[in-house]
Amino acid sequence: MAVIIAMLRGVNLGPHRRLKMDDLCALCVSLKLRDVQTYLQSGNVIFRTDERDLPTVTQRLEKAIHKRFGFQSDVILRTASELREVIAKNPFAKRRGIEPKKLLVTFLATDPGEDARILLRKMKTAPEELWIDGRELYIYYPDGLARPKLSWAAIEKVLKTSGTGRNWSSVTNLHQIAEKLAAEK
Repeated sequence: MAVIIAMLRGVNLGPHRRLKMDDLCALCVSLKLRDVQTYLQSGNVIFRTDERDLPTVTQRLEKAIHKRFGFQSDVILRTASELREVIAKNPFAKRRGIEPKKLLVTFLATDPGEDARILLRKMKTAPEELWIDGRELYIYYPDGLARPKLSWAAIEKVLKTSGTGRNWSSVTNLHQIAEKLAAEK
């Protein structure tokens, strides 16, 4: 049985698109997902499923969220092993002085393709530093995320796919929860 991490885009960030994590857990259980756990209040859910077709799981979750909560939220899924790879590929891991709360990993809904990655690498991003690998985009914000120079809208326009970001602390905590759940079998 696979351990999956689901990350909802744009929930609980302001007065709109609010949902309680207990309600999200109950929704996941109603979809026959098992051992459901949430992390923080920003739409992170870890669960087990026998379903091998992850796009089907994504669609079921998105439709159920829309029906139950009345708004559309992109749901981005990664397996526990995929999240382990994201951590292993961190291009900033060996650099000193990197603050985990200033490092954001954006999990993309689909692979944007090599042409889009090449275009993105050519963008002027200073002072932010950007690295893309497959369906993950690593961005370091040395001045913090509050007033970035780099626009997500500009990135999304180049990549032509949606995504949702998590800071490095959240990524590693989600990984720990997923690995613990996977070890419990």
